Amino acid sequence: MTLRQRTWQPRRSAASRLSANRFDFDSNSHPTPKETLRMAAHDLLKPYDDLRVLVTGGAAGIGLAIADAFADCGARVHICDASETALAALVDRPQRPALGATLADVTDPRAIDRVFADIAHTFGGLDVLVNNTGIAGPTGGIDEITSAQWEQTVAINLNAQFEFTRRAVPLLRNAAHGGSIIALSSVAGRLGYAYRTPYSATKWAIVGLVKSLAIELGPLGIRVNAIQPGIVRGPRMRRVIEARAAQLGLGYREMEARYLEKISLRRMTDPDEIAATALFLCTPGARSITGQAISVCGNVETL
Repeated sequence: MTLRQRTWQPRRSAASRLSANRFDFDSNSHPTPKETLRMAAHDLLKPYDDLRVLVTGGAAGIGLAIADAFADCGARVHICDASETALAALVDRPQRPALGATLADVTDPRAIDRVFADIAHTFGGLDVLVNNTGIAGPTGGIDEITSAQWEQTVAINLNAQFEFTRRAVPLLRNAAHGGSIIALSSVAGRLGYAYRTPYSATKWAIVGLVKSLAIELGPLGIRVNAIQPGIVRGPRMRRVIEARAAQLGLGYREMEARYLEKISLRRMTDPDEIAATALFLCTPGARSITGQAISVCGNVETL
C-alpha cells in the first residue's frame, strides 16, 4: 500500500560524509574506528542520510509523529498498523512526505511476514526499527482484569516487539551505519502503576528485552534503546483519564489535574518530543548510546 508517491533522491550531509570516512566495516558490519575526525556539533545531531525506517503502529499518535519526523529528515519510511481507517486517513495528506504502509495485525505472524516482504521489495534492507505498537490495556483491579485482557495486552505490547525484532535483525546487521532498534516503553516501565497492571508489566518487560538485546546485538553493530514516554497528549491519554475518572467517580478535569500534579513540569508531553528523541538516537552523536531506557516525560514522579 502506498499512501502517496514521491520521487526519492538520496542526499549526503556533512555528517554522512565524515561518518563514511571515520569507520571501516568488517564482515559483520560492525563499525571499527579508522581515524579521528572532529565533527561539528550540528552534524553530530543530524540523522544519518538515506535511512530506511520501519515504524510499527505508525498510523496515529506517537507512531505517526515518529514516522513523519524521519520522513521530514529525508528517510524512507514504512509504517504498519492494524487500523484500516487510520491508514486511509493518511492518503494524500497535504504538505506531508509520503509513507509506505502495510495493514497488519501485529499478533498475526503471517501479517508480520507481509510487512517484511513489503520492506524487502521497497527498501531492499532496513536501518531502523521502531517498535511502537501498543495498547493501554484494561483499567481495573487485579481481581477485575480477565485472562483475555491480560493476554491481549502482552501479545500486542510485548510479543509483537519480539516478533518484529527477530525478523529485523538479519536486515539491521547490514545497515551502513549500524542498525538501530528503538522500543517504545513507558514511565510505567520504571514505576508501579496501580489498576494498570498488564500495561505496566509489559512496559517493564520491554526494558528487560532492550537491555538484553543491546548486549547480544552490540557485537553486530546494532544499538538497542527504549524510550519511556510519560503522560502524552492525545486521544489515547484522554481515554485513559476518562476510564480512571469513571472508576473514581470524578469529572474529567479533576482527574486530568491529578495526573498533571504527578509531573514535575506540570504539563503533558507532546508526541513530537518523543519523535525528536527517536531522531537523536539515529544520529552520529548517539552512536555510543545503547542499552538505555530514556524517559521523556517531564519527570513523572509517580503514577
